Amino acid sequence: MRVADLIRRKRDGGELAADEIASLVGAYTRGEVPDYQMSAWLMAVVCRGISRAEIAALTDAMLHSGEVLDLSDLPGRKVDKHSTGGVGDKTSLVIAPIVAAGGLYVPMISGRGLGHTGGTLDKLQSIPGFNVDLSLAEFRRVLGACGCALIGQTAEIAPADKKLYALRDVTGTVESPGLICSSIMSKKLAEGIDGLVLDVKVGSGAFMKTEEEAAHLAELMVETGARMGKRVVALLTDMDQPLGRAVGNSLEVIEACEVLGGRGPADLRELCLELAGWMFELGGKVGSLPEGKELAAGLITSGKAKDKFREIIRLQGGDAGVVDAFERLPRAAHTFEVVSGEDGFVVGIECEQMGLASLALGGGRAKKEDAIDPAVGLTVHKRIGDTVRKGEALCALHYNDAARLADARRLVETAYRVGPEAPAAKPLVRSVIGA
Repeated sequence: MRVADLIRRKRDGGELAADEIASLVGAYTRGEVPDYQMSAWLMAVVCRGISRAEIAALTDAMLHSGEVLDLSDLPGRKVDKHSTGGVGDKTSLVIAPIVAAGGLYVPMISGRGLGHTGGTLDKLQSIPGFNVDLSLAEFRRVLGACGCALIGQTAEIAPADKKLYALRDVTGTVESPGLICSSIMSKKLAEGIDGLVLDVKVGSGAFMKTEEEAAHLAELMVETGARMGKRVVALLTDMDQPLGRAVGNSLEVIEACEVLGGRGPADLRELCLELAGWMFELGGKVGSLPEGKELAAGLITSGKAKDKFREIIRLQGGDAGVVDAFERLPRAAHTFEVVSGEDGFVVGIECEQMGLASLALGGGRAKKEDAIDPAVGLTVHKRIGDTVRKGEALCALHYNDAARLADARRLVETAYRVGPEAPAAKPLVRSVIGA
């Protein structure tokens, strides 16, 4: 196999055979293909597209680049949820303990921030001591003990995807439905789950900007799951503005804890109940979505979901006290308020710019080797449809490095659009595929 030939064929719009994709992925995983060649192939895929046969082959190659878990010894259904990536999307921190408290197993293998979007692992690691790098033996132990474990990809689970994920993040090769599908499904199918709920984001802060693009990606993933014998449902959810009010790792942990305590922003609570309800339905705990949402709400009200989050944190080496004492989490030294230049209504927010602002403050990675500052980020004071007065705060920037503030301030200031009339409200869940 000459890698340059595969790059050239994909660059020219050709299709690779399954054995060629398997060979390419295997060689890259073993370190025989350098990053610069794999980056060129990924860019060719983004620019020229990838067929469904190639997506299936890529998913299979990444899935079988490592171990596929067998969790049949655990007496119960295993379900998971995955988001395609958004700004302020901390739902995993809420729904994993809810669903585990409800009696299902949640073996959640998550990713880091990708492009302008945040990553579940980065959020969890803002909790002092929290270990996302459990071995598979430790993963099984925690999962068996409390019904949930939240980890990153181990060396055994889809190692090809782990390498490709980090490479795509810094080479401008994220926005490909085929690559996103293969990345998500290779990890999730390796978990040994029975059902999967997909939260496919759509809007200015999503990788899929239109409903047509989001529906296409959702269909690819539902089809891939069905081919592997798994129950999969995909929700298309709004990402034209940040989810909730917190953007940034430590800030989002705080907001997730607030929702588990029965508080928090209404949109975040609504989506968490919707996703948890579907997980309960797929896992056979309830017969319908409304019953699932009612069960999820009851587990929050009773305090059992919050107790479960404490247990998960403790079993993974973290400081469970952060759930009730937010001052134990990292806090930024400085805050700057971005204010409105006019009266009116917030008619739009360029959501991707809000994610990029958090990244500019140090809340994400511009290069693979970059360190993340867990304390920095944004607090969104004004959302779409809210009234605003000239000089009133739109958004707070939490920062440690003053040299990073100017870029973040510019991004947020230009992200907000204020107009004379409130816009029509959009549904949070736009459609459901595979129900």
